[in-house]
Amino acid sequence: MLMPLQSGSIMFATVQSVKKGAAGEPGELHGAFEVNRDMGSLYANTTGGIFGFLDDTSLTGGVEPVPVAGRGQVKIGPAVILSNIAGDSVEEYTIEITRVYPPQEDCNRDLMVKVTDPRLLETTGGIVQGMSGSPILQNGRLVGAVTHVLVNDPTAGYGILAEHMLSMAGLPKGASAA
Repeated sequence: MLMPLQSGSIMFATVQSVKKGAAGEPGELHGAFEVNRDMGSLYANTTGGIFGFLDDTSLTGGVEPVPVAGRGQVKIGPAVILSNIAGDSVEEYTIEITRVYPPQEDCNRDLMVKVTDPRLLETTGGIVQGMSGSPILQNGRLVGAVTHVLVNDPTAGYGILAEHMLSMAGLPKGASAA
């Protein structure tokens, strides 16, 4: 069940600590929001994510938009996720896309991913609660975002395709992501 969203704010946050995940016990990121630092507004809470507009572009500081991969461009193989697991710095971590599921209606499990980055495995044990929404990139394109961790194997999880998210947000599939 989704919490209805009438309106909301995008706020700056920092990660203060990590509870490392283990089989049967998902880990989590612990952080704090800067409630007096409004960075944008939210307009939708869907099964495919929370959508909004970023007004404070200081976060994007010189980052170029990335083209969105269509389903046919997503391949089984190496990829990266962008995630913040300490403080306020976003870093790139290696993963493997192990499966691309056939199209399904209202599903946020389009991909199966496996964490391969030794730094991420050491710090978090893999995917932890709080990493949902971490962008997945492959071959210079936005493939999707992390959605779930597998409770019995925290090194693996699910992702939603970017084109699926764009559709849920009411945006064209050819859009770029910044």
